[in-house]
Amino acid sequence: MKTENTLARNLDFAADKASYDAACKRLLANKEILAWIMKSCIEEYRECSVKDIAEYYIEGEPQIAHTAVNSDERSANGSDTIRGMSTEDARLEEGTITYDIRFLAAVPGTGEPIRLIINVEAQNDFYPGYPIIKRGIYYCSRMISSQYGSEFTDGHYEKICKVYSIWICMNPPKRRKNTINRYSITEECMVGEEKEKKENYDLMTAVIICLGDSENEHYSGIIKLLDVLLSDEQDPQKKKHILEEDFSVKMTRDLEREVSLMCNLSKGIEDRGMEKGLEQGLEQGMEHGLLSSIRNLMETMSWSSGQAMDALKIPRENRERYEQLLKQL
Repeated sequence: MKTENTLARNLDFAADKASYDAACKRLLANKEILAWIMKSCIEEYRECSVKDIAEYYIEGEPQIAHTAVNSDERSANGSDTIRGMSTEDARLEEGTITYDIRFLAAVPGTGEPIRLIINVEAQNDFYPGYPIIKRGIYYCSRMISSQYGSEFTDGHYEKICKVYSIWICMNPPKRRKNTINRYSITEECMVGEEKEKKENYDLMTAVIICLGDSENEHYSGIIKLLDVLLSDEQDPQKKKHILEEDFSVKMTRDLEREVSLMCNLSKGIEDRGMEKGLEQGLEQGMEHGLLSSIRNLMETMSWSSGQAMDALKIPRENRERYEQLLKQL
């Protein structure tokens, strides 16, 4: 029964975490929020108003966890048919990994399209076994290569659309908090002074936004907006007040519902996390007590570990583990 209860709590914890992550993505997919991110991080929109970006430049509805990163460039029958952004066919050898949020936007003044991805990296470890920026650049590369068959065919590389991969890190290390870093392709004239048109090489940019410290001097603008929006500590009413008063974000019924849902989910995660931690602590305490009892019996009665565990009626399936732990004492 105890094992079943533990499993149920772990499953509930995992379900809440997945629901929380999904709620974060839905919040970020709001066009006004995306417009703030674009104005703050993408040079093409620096002079535009948030209202204009949301109303005139973001095309269609942003896709949330819909499109595979490692999708084949060609259709299933091998033909070079033109495809839109809804492709989901993943390479079998690479597995299916979906972009968090993906959408198209028009470039002000030109009407040219830009492909954008907004990724939410909510893990505590800023280095999850690899530098996040390398993954961001990889995503940019995949967005460019996947345009063959959808944006251009044959040798028409002039039709390649610029791509952005923007990463929002909610729990970065202290030295990275309240920072925004941008990585892009630049030209270096090594011999001579002749230069290429910027639009011919400026095709990919990765941006990392690190949140986390309201006391920092740089806690303003998009960093404050995202920190407030994604906070698991502030109550919904305070969030809504800051978003409306400081950033003029209209609190529609849907947005209010998502903000409240995310706050409730974060509370559930916190409660279950505390339950899980308490349970693990109790289990570790019981285990430590049993090890001490085994060791005491071995010393006072001159028994073997097996005899001591017989006396304590420790199940056979657990004895190998206790044997290993005794060797570490």
